[in-house]
Amino acid sequence: MITQKMKYALKALIVLADEWAGEQRPLQIEEIARRSSTPKRFLEHILIEIRRAGIVASVRGRAGGYKLIRDPAKIMLSDLLRRIDGPIAPLPCLSRSAYQRCEDCADEASCRIRRVFADVFWSYLLLIESLNLADLARQPEVIDFDPKRAAGA
Repeated sequence: MITQKMKYALKALIVLADEWAGEQRPLQIEEIARRSSTPKRFLEHILIEIRRAGIVASVRGRAGGYKLIRDPAKIMLSDLLRRIDGPIAPLPCLSRSAYQRCEDCADEASCRIRRVFADVFWSYLLLIESLNLADLARQPEVIDFDPKRAAGA
């Protein structure tokens, strides 16, 4: 599950990606917050973190604000997830970036829990590592997903 911080980051980046195709003018934080329905006080900290990652730049002055400095098609969602939320693996023994052996596991090779979650995680990883910000920005705003129907309720 992604954090609220990650959702706010993605919403802000979608707004900036919408500007990428246009004149690429810097957007003030108030406008990004309004267009993304994100609280400004959280957005300030998130944009600083994304700026440090080399994804956005801040422009000073009267017409200043934030703008993307990388093509949305080159900003991978998996990289954003790791940067904002940390490791994305469901178990530490499956993480590529923060591998840790599980303290209570005698043998990873025969661990049934690891095996089941590895299969699910690798499928998820293949998908999430193929998606970029441009893909996210192109998605329709209406999603036809009913968790109750998906769970068989």
